Amino acid sequence: MDVVEVMLSLGRVGAADVVFDLGCGDGRIVIAAVRERGARGVCVDIDPQRIAEARENARRAGVAERIRFLTQDLFQTDIRDATAVMLFLWPEVNLALRPKLLRELKPGTRVVSHWHDMGDWRPQQTVRVLSAGRERPVYLWTIPPR
Repeated sequence: MDVVEVMLSLGRVGAADVVFDLGCGDGRIVIAAVRERGARGVCVDIDPQRIAEARENARRAGVAERIRFLTQDLFQTDIRDATAVMLFLWPEVNLALRPKLLRELKPGTRVVSHWHDMGDWRPQQTVRVLSAGRERPVYLWTIPPR
């Protein structure tokens, strides 16, 4: 959860945001964004078991009604409504996803990645978080004007 808090802070997530977590796993990032910052959220995962887990976690947290749950391939997901995108993927997935982010997201949308960068797309900011005895980088990019 230390990393989640840094990701939300670095992405300046607030009540006006729609936070997409691509590869959401148990949903913890979106749940925290909704519960602690008043945002709305979208959990996307290709694994139906992970979506079921995220949905149940959101229900227990009392925020399920403010979150959409999509069992989809993140490369097929419509991300145009996002104002902040959270990622904890693999390096090659980040690189493959980068053109979609730049093409579909509105200028000014924040993209935050835990652990993996975007190759030669230099982050605006990098924060290093000590969590579970390991230093973990968190990167921030903002979609540029077209």
